[in-house]
Amino acid sequence: MRRLLFIPVLALAACGPAEAPPRPLTAEQSAALSPRDPRLAQLYAGSCKACHTVKDSLAPLTGDRTLWDPRWAQGEAALLSAAIQGKGGMPAGGQCFECTPDDLKTLIRFMAGREDAQ
Repeated sequence: MRRLLFIPVLALAACGPAEAPPRPLTAEQSAALSPRDPRLAQLYAGSCKACHTVKDSLAPLTGDRTLWDPRWAQGEAALLSAAIQGKGGMPAGGQCFECTPDDLKTLIRFMAGREDAQ
């Protein structure tokens, strides 16, 4: 009888701790974030930050996974395409005239809280 109880416990232990669901960020928390790379931080500060740290802009706040995860589910290619072409109130390229597609991809990952994605 003891063995039957032991097997389910092992199965549950293998699952490990569940990842906590994302929590919304405030505009202040979002504004405090910056890419680690100095060049990308400068590009971010010169274009993306103006909208992606202001709730009233309707742009998803930098670092707020509750806003970015549904967008991320569309795939990185769709997000990159939207950034390059513009979408809604966002102008083409996010008005980052110095940004390459790779820069935009890295900035999207940063803003989406997915810097570890490859």
